[in-house]
Amino acid sequence: MERSRETTAPSPDPERVLVIMAKAPRAGAVKTRLAASVPASAVVALYCCLLDDTLTLARSLEDVEIAIMCPQCDAADLTSVAGAKVSIVCQKGEGLAAGLVSVFRHFAGDRSRPIIAFNSDSPHLPRSVLENAFDVLTTRDLVVGPTHDGGYYLVGAKTSNPTLFAHDGMGTSSALETLLSRAQDLRLSVGFVDVFYDIDVAEDMTRLAAELRFSPHRAPRTAMWLENWQHATKRSASPNDKP
Repeated sequence: MERSRETTAPSPDPERVLVIMAKAPRAGAVKTRLAASVPASAVVALYCCLLDDTLTLARSLEDVEIAIMCPQCDAADLTSVAGAKVSIVCQKGEGLAAGLVSVFRHFAGDRSRPIIAFNSDSPHLPRSVLENAFDVLTTRDLVVGPTHDGGYYLVGAKTSNPTLFAHDGMGTSSALETLLSRAQDLRLSVGFVDVFYDIDVAEDMTRLAAELRFSPHRAPRTAMWLENWQHATKRSASPNDKP
């Protein structure tokens, strides 16, 4: 049986649900592809900033129930950072596919309601994209936010369709193609929101830093961390001045 923990007493149940897929910020557990080129301590620090700003983005929407879906072992750590009115729900099973199945099974239950699940490293996502995703679900069974690398950063539905998600293909360049193929098999109508990117490799960090330099208000904690990181990296890469 799935267990959930809430940081505070829940507000009246809104019709819309916004779920952040997250893990506790531990070395070796988050942003593993990024860790190939960035020190583990920096990866964890960045993830903390991304998650914090993503929560702020989620709270900027009105009349939305906000939750974090996570592995059971991460629930305690995430409860301490989630803040007020954000419920922590433990997924059943391991991996992202199991987490997505748990999202729609838990929040849809036996009724139809618009539910959006999105990444914990997307604070730079315009709020309008999330609003548009909910709007798409008024006329479509499924909404998807594709990434440039063939995956997706957002998926939403009004009911639970467990066979949409499976362990094969998750986190690969074929993830979106696999999802759309399964949606077709289930005869689900699909709508899309803007193609976007998440933070998987060092190049993504560089791109995000450049964007936030001109609009730090979109993700202020992440913007400050990236600026400090770039300055520190440049200093360490510069040769020592000779007398």
